Amino acid sequence: MDLKRWPPFRWLLALLVAVGLGWGPLAAPAQAALPPGNAVTDPAAILRDALPIQQGDLQDLQHRLESTSDDLRAKRWTALAGTVRRSQALLTTRRASILASLPPATQAQGAELLDQLDSQLQTLAASSDSQNRDTFLDDRRAVLASVGQLEALLVGEFPYAIPAEFDNLPRLLGRATVAIETTKGPLTAVVDGYNAPLTAGAFVDLVQKGFYDGLPFTRAEDFYVLQTGDPKGAESGDVDPKTKAERPVPLEIMVPGQQQPFYNQTFEDLGMFKATPVLPFATLGTLGWAHSDEALDDGSSQFFFFLYEAELTPAGLNLVDGRYGAFGYVVDGFDVLEELGVDDGIVKATVIDGSENLKPHA
Repeated sequence: MDLKRWPPFRWLLALLVAVGLGWGPLAAPAQAALPPGNAVTDPAAILRDALPIQQGDLQDLQHRLESTSDDLRAKRWTALAGTVRRSQALLTTRRASILASLPPATQAQGAELLDQLDSQLQTLAASSDSQNRDTFLDDRRAVLASVGQLEALLVGEFPYAIPAEFDNLPRLLGRATVAIETTKGPLTAVVDGYNAPLTAGAFVDLVQKGFYDGLPFTRAEDFYVLQTGDPKGAESGDVDPKTKAERPVPLEIMVPGQQQPFYNQTFEDLGMFKATPVLPFATLGTLGWAHSDEALDDGSSQFFFFLYEAELTPAGLNLVDGRYGAFGYVVDGFDVLEELGVDDGIVKATVIDGSENLKPHA
């Protein structure tokens, strides 16, 4: 077992120093400002924002509804009701434009989703009038799920070419959903090939091969990481049966505004000290690909669940972003994830949706 193939715990200690918790006399680096208060920490919202689309009306509707969290916490029900009414008006006035922006083959499905969304917004308006927090949250979740389905219909062909040097690696040209049965219970994760096609592709390929079935968690640090993927025996990764060598997967990080990911370069290498990746380590259950201290491109099969803790590893200031590549998020089973440790393991992992997006190589 290679204990180096995990995010070094010293970065967490550096974080504690940086945010002034008194662990040493070092001054915080100039770029280490506290993260903005509106950092997105909901995995469903992060995944919606990570879709490679441009549809201002739908995205405006999405962000308006997501922004109601502050008003909900403060019980500003009048403001909440106003936001919902404006969202209804937006949908009414922009419905034809939204429908026309969808590919022709998906417009019938889109029309049904728009009808569903209209009905759900009416229900959400009633929830804001009744001032029931739990009901409002459930109804908003349903609305945003429909918005996400509409946004997913806008995605066309895979948006960029993967560098030819990686032609021999599997790639996920889209998204996939993976069910992970652990010794403590089930988890569900969505892996994102739009922004990490090689990392997500390697993971889904190994899941389909049953590679992770029966493997233990080999590293567990409270509030930091839970890692697995180290096979039994002397090897520390997936061995190609033809070459008898480990199959390396490059560090792969997509940055907003870029047309394709950066490969084998950290944010420090790029001079992007304040950058936030499209797939940030910003929520409990972020999936990250492990590599050694010595190389960025020697990750092969080991991955970790990021154990987000708002005070110790805050969104935007966790010192893992830009050093490791995220490739997806746990979307269900958070209570199970919080109970897992080194005495536990993966029983079985199964691709339950999106397997058609996996291509064995270019």
